[in-house]
Parts: sequence; structure tokens; C-alpha cells
Amino acid sequence: MINNLQSIDWASLGHAYGAAGDVPGWLCGMVSPDAEVREKAFSRFYGAVLHQGSVYSSTVASVPFLFAMADDPATPDRAAVVALLLSIGREAVDAEEVYAVVCGENGEDSTIYPDTANLMRAHADAFIAYATDPDPRVRRASIEGLGLFLEDAERAVGLLKERLMHESGVAERVLVVQTMADLVLRLPATAAPARAWFDALADSGGTDAHIRLAALAHRARCTPDSIDDRTVPAVIGLLRQVTPAPPPEQDPAPDGRGPSRLCACETEPEDGPAVPEHIAAAFDDLERHGRIHAPTTPLLKALHEALGARFDDRKALLTEQLRSADRATRYDAIDMARRLITSWRGDHTDLVRLIGDCLQPGDSYTSAAAAEALAALERLAEPAREALAAYVTTQLTEHRPDAWASPHRGLRRAHQQAVAALAGLRDERALPSLLVALDTGTDAWRAVAVAGRLPQAAAALTPRLITRFTAIDPDSGDSYGFEFNSLTIALSQLGDPTAVPALTDALRNATQHKRSHLAEPLLKALASFGPRAEAALDPARRLSEADDPSLRTAALGAVWEIGRHPGEVVPLLSGLLEKHRATDAIDLAGRIGPAAIPVLPRLRQILDEQLAENARNERNGSSVLNDWWTIIRVASALWEIGGTTQTDTVLPVLLDAWKNDDTSAHAVVACLDRMGPAAHPALPQVHAALDRPHRYEQRWTGSVALDLETEHTCRTILVRLKDHAEPKPTLIEQA
Repeated sequence: MINNLQSIDWASLGHAYGAAGDVPGWLCGMVSPDAEVREKAFSRFYGAVLHQGSVYSSTVASVPFLFAMADDPATPDRAAVVALLLSIGREAVDAEEVYAVVCGENGEDSTIYPDTANLMRAHADAFIAYATDPDPRVRRASIEGLGLFLEDAERAVGLLKERLMHESGVAERVLVVQTMADLVLRLPATAAPARAWFDALADSGGTDAHIRLAALAHRARCTPDSIDDRTVPAVIGLLRQVTPAPPPEQDPAPDGRGPSRLCACETEPEDGPAVPEHIAAAFDDLERHGRIHAPTTPLLKALHEALGARFDDRKALLTEQLRSADRATRYDAIDMARRLITSWRGDHTDLVRLIGDCLQPGDSYTSAAAAEALAALERLAEPAREALAAYVTTQLTEHRPDAWASPHRGLRRAHQQAVAALAGLRDERALPSLLVALDTGTDAWRAVAVAGRLPQAAAALTPRLITRFTAIDPDSGDSYGFEFNSLTIALSQLGDPTAVPALTDALRNATQHKRSHLAEPLLKALASFGPRAEAALDPARRLSEADDPSLRTAALGAVWEIGRHPGEVVPLLSGLLEKHRATDAIDLAGRIGPAAIPVLPRLRQILDEQLAENARNERNGSSVLNDWWTIIRVASALWEIGGTTQTDTVLPVLLDAWKNDDTSAHAVVACLDRMGPAAHPALPQVHAALDRPHRYEQRWTGSVALDLETEHTCRTILVRLKDHAEPKPTLIEQA
């Protein structure tokens, strides 16, 4: 069938990067006798025709050809073709309900996802045939298809039971158990026979421990009512049985990587095209985070997801994982522990200490992962503070005082991650390595990113940051903006007024050369110094009537924070708000407070307009997300300006926003705290916020610190209002 490729007008079809005229060449490449050609063909197909899981017209047109290739014994790599078909089908099945109708490549409505899913179901018999193929690689690639594409529940269950009996490889047998759970979740009619099968596997002493472990994990996943107090202890017992014995002790490698297979990929990269360091590091992190080191990891991830809010069970399981004799198991457990701690509230002290125990000088690969996780925990990493400090100190004394710039990539990364985590705890023991970074320029961008967390060391850090800041070449390319913004933020966070002249000179230069994208962060940084940045007042004034609303807002913010003259700022702010609904301008009105009363009518108008827009979206069933953030910021500004006179407007709006958008909790609670006794009607929601076991998600940042602040503020509100008499009901409550 591959010879019939030209019967399709591929140029009229599309993929992620435009017309699909190159797809026939990739399909032909998949059957090339040259392995390198095949590899490139599959890679380009995945990258364009199944780009990030999206299905295109060219994807659908390719399916019949892919099945023909998979059916042909002469195809060199049939397993890869079957795996590609499975990937296409999985994406279509997963998306068909969410995206029943999408905007097609020609701008018209398209049902490409359900259509593709149905096409794959029509080929279910092909996957049944592949599942019994003599080639074990083809069989393995096809197993999941039995759970995805068969609509006959009884037949699907029977086929999977049969596959478990006939497959001899542990990985294949575990995959069969996983697929049975997938089948139950897709076809609930299979729940009863599948449950009996899971029970038999999990409870049979004669079944291989790997399969019993898989049965326990996936039974919990598809039948949550099967989880009881015996589940996790049973999993822990089986985990100990399947965990490989630790290898004999060996001397660590010179770079501290140790003897384990884990570090095989931690080699120095080959020379390639020049890429900014921070971008190369980001791609390295993405690739590293996708690795799975222990064969039990997918099972344990599935079980943790099924356990959900059973915090004690999850903590016990993670404790076992982090104490495992197997380094691969410990490594993979680090990220699972991080996810639990950042998602669920509770006492995480023991887990944090166990992550800290993974900081071992002889194992840089695992140590880097542990330090990275601790940095993400922010203040919650406190129980591991001394472990971090000990690790950093040991590297400095036993390896070299400039470990930050070590020529060994693994040791260097681990040290830098540990220093960053220590700086995140505002621990001055991170300072020596940060100074090495700034003095030598080695990965200085990492040091700049955390330097602002050590204001107590501003005397040592600020001059070095200024030196780097003033040495930036505005014509140095794309990395210029990143480095410029990072240094500007760091200088602002340190708050050392000796940085003001350099920042002011940079602002004048940006204004002279009309670089508004640079002037804006400079204005915000200078505003943070308040009256101490008086030298920047005139340059800021000159930008306060700029054409760019964002730049004008930043300039007005700086003029206000530095000069504190409402008579100068408020008229300009009123004119800005009349034409624009800039949220930064709304925030500025709130910071000015009662002196900004002339803008109150416009703020109420903005609030009414946004509320009406949200109501229209809900009434029309629009998929457009309601903008609660503008509403919250306007409500907060109304309170800061009008005080108790605005209670009847502000309070119901804040509580409604909080109810409809969890990510707004931090901003809403902060405003309620400022409202004092007027926030009394919010007490039920404040109590509910403290009772929830799950942390509030934070839009954009993902920071756990905002949830901790939300909890703290809620407790502050409760203490303040505990003995306070309930105020007179508002008009809203009376109604």
C-alpha cells in the first residue's frame, strides 16, 4: 500500500507546521532498510504529524498506511509502527469527549478526534492480531490497544486474561495488568470480572511479586473502594521483595556520580550550536524530569494518585521508597514526595528530612534531584536546612572551594542546586558559592536568580551584581533581556540603595534609545526603593505620559512610590484608566488609597463591565474563562480607597470570586485581612479554607509559599475576629 501514497493530495492536508507535503517521505522513511533513516522519519512524524499529541488531517490520512506497514512482515521495525498507531489512537480516545468539536485547519468545525478514535476502533482486530504476533516487541507495543479500542467488554477481558497467561516477560505482564485497569475506567461494564481477576492476582501467594504489586496498584486505581488499611502495608511488603539488592560498595567517580546506572546519562554534552545557558539548562531539566529509573515507578505513581487524600498511607509508602536500598527507587521517590508536599497540607517534616538524607557527596546525580526538590519546597524545606548546609560545606572542603565552577558536570549541578535551595532558606552559608559564580561568571545566571534571597549579604552581592549589570551589551542578542531582567529583579530584592545610580542610568539610556521593554522593569525596580530612589524621579516623570499604557503605568507607579505626591499622580492615573483597564494601574490606585478617590467612579464602571462580561459567558455557556482577577483587583482598590463605604460592593464580589476560582484565594484573603471587622461575613469561607487538605493551586507561579501565606492570613483573620462582635448585616445580607 505504501506505493499508493501519491493517490492522496498531501499538500492540501496539514500538520503542526503547515502543509503536509513532506509526510509521504516520512512514511517511506519508516520502512527504509537504513536504521538512521527510519529513526529520523519516526522523529519527524511525531514532531509534526502528532505534535504534542495533536491530531491533524495528515495524521488521519496516514493511519491506513501505518496499518499496512504494521501488517507487512517485511517492515523493518513493525513494533515502532504499532507504537505510533497506539499513540495516535490514545490521543484521539483521550480527547474525543473533551474536544468533540474543534476548530479545524480551515477554520471550520471539525470532529477529527472522535472520527480518529472510531477509525482506530474499526481496526481493533488488528491489535488483537498484533497481541499474538511472534515478535515480542510487536506484542508489547500492542497490549494497551486491547484496552483502548475494543468495545466488546467480555471479549476484551478474556483477551487480557489470556495475554497474562501467555506472556513470560515481567514488563509485558505488568503492562497487561495496567491495561485491564484502563479498560475498566473506559468500559465500566468490565468492572466486576476485572475486580475478581485483580483480587485473585493480588491475594495469590503463588503469583509473581511484580504481578501482585501491579494488581494491588491498578485495582486501587480503577476500584477505589478496594483501598483499605491493608493496601499500603501489602504494597510495602511486595516492594521489598522486588527491590534489587544494592551493588557492592565502590569508590565514587571523580565527579561524585557514584557507580550506579543512574548517572550514565550525566556526561558532558557535545559541542553544538551556541544556546544561552539558561535555555540549555531548561531543556536538560525537561529531559531529566521525564526519566524513569526504577521499573516500579509507574506502578507507585498510579497508586499514589489512587490514594489521593489518604495522607498517612502515602507518607508511609514514600518513607519506604525514600529509605529503599535501591538508588533508582530512592531517586524516583524524591519527585513523588515533592508533589505530595506541594499539593497536600500536613506535617511533612519526616519526608523533608528523608529528601535531605538523599544529599550524599558520593552521589551527585541523586543529590542534585534532592536539592532541586528542596528548593521547590521553599520554606517547607526548613527541616533539611542543616543537611543542605552540610552537603555544600563538604563539597567545598573535600573537593574544591570553587565547587560551583567544578569541571565535573554532575558535581557542579548538584552543588549549584544545593546552594540555590540553601539561599531559598535565606541561609548565608550559600554566599561563598554565589560569590564564586558572580566573580568567575560560571553559570552566573543561577546565582543571580537566588541572590535576592540574601538581603543580609547585600554588601557583598550588590557591587558584583552592579558590575554585571553595567557590563551588559544591549546588542548582545536574545539572552540580553533575560540577564537584564534577572539582575534588575535581584537588585530590587536586595534593596541596597547603592544600586539606584546604576538603575537610574540604565533608565535614562533605555529612554534615550526608546527601549520601552527595558524601561518598564527598571521603573518597577526603582519604585521598590521608594524615596531612596529620588534621583530617578525626573526620568520617571518623563515617561508618565508615554503612549504605551504599560510603560506609562510603570512610570506612574515609580513617581508615586518615590515622590508620594497624589496631586501629581492621580490626575494622570485617572486619564490612563479612562482609556485602559490595565490591572497594574488599578493596583496603583489601591496603593495610593483615599487620595485616589477621583478614580472611584471609573473603578466601579470597570467592575460592572467585567461582572456583566462574566455573566454573559456563563449564560451563553462560553468556554472563555471568566476574568475573576480583574474583579478582585478592582474590588481591592475600591476598599483601599473608599474603606467601609465600599463594603456592600466589595465583600460579595470577593467571596464570589473565591468560590469560583481557587487560584484567587491568596489575593482575596489578603484583602479580607485588610478589611478587618467588615470581613466578618466571610468567616465560613475562611474556616473552610483552613479545613481543606489540598493546597490552593497558584496560577502561573506554582509556588507553595502563597498557600502557606493564605493559611497564615486566614488564621490571623480568625484570631482578630474571634472575640469581635458580629457587625451590623450589610445590605446584601439583609436582602
